[in-house]
Amino acid sequence: MTERLAHGRHGDAATQPGAIDVAAIVTDAVASRGHNLVTRPTGRAVREAIEQRLALAAASPARKPPSPHVMLIDFTRVRILDFSCADEVVAKLLLRYQGPDRPGNIFFLFRAVDEMHRHAVEEVLERHGLAAVCDVGGGFQLLGPATPEERKAWDTLERCERIGPRDLAEALGELGEPLLIGLARRRLAYWSGNCGAAALSALARTR
Repeated sequence: MTERLAHGRHGDAATQPGAIDVAAIVTDAVASRGHNLVTRPTGRAVREAIEQRLALAAASPARKPPSPHVMLIDFTRVRILDFSCADEVVAKLLLRYQGPDRPGNIFFLFRAVDEMHRHAVEEVLERHGLAAVCDVGGGFQLLGPATPEERKAWDTLERCERIGPRDLAEALGELGEPLLIGLARRRLAYWSGNCGAAALSALARTR
């Protein structure tokens, strides 16, 4: 699968970054003021509320459906995240937008996956064979199962932010292109045959 990215005035991909405050969703969806994500029903309600917001954004007349959308799922104000809620809000959300029948061209970043949340997130990613780009404090990291080659390619792309087609061999060697295409298929990077690759975190900063 190849992502075709439009380009803006400065050569940046014409993505549409956005953010969702998970703590605010908890308050709205389950009428909880504790900002704790515990129990399966709570996680399901939060995930469904997030999906509803994503669907509304995708249906907006101001937005062109083919444009890729980078969405930041922000756990900053969430105090507790248990395994069942991590399964719903992280793993199942990712799975919903992985396949060809996904409801929108949306890529996800997760913010504030600190030590209080990380174990639960990594556990559910491992269980489903998923990986995710997460801000763990001090920068984004790739969490979840990935080969050493995939991690090296992702780390290089994250450091460079963008890698053009002419720079692939120098940056990643002969296998750079298939590795980046593979990351794009896993929804961990953008790939365009004409424009090379871009890190999700770099695109999220595109305004």
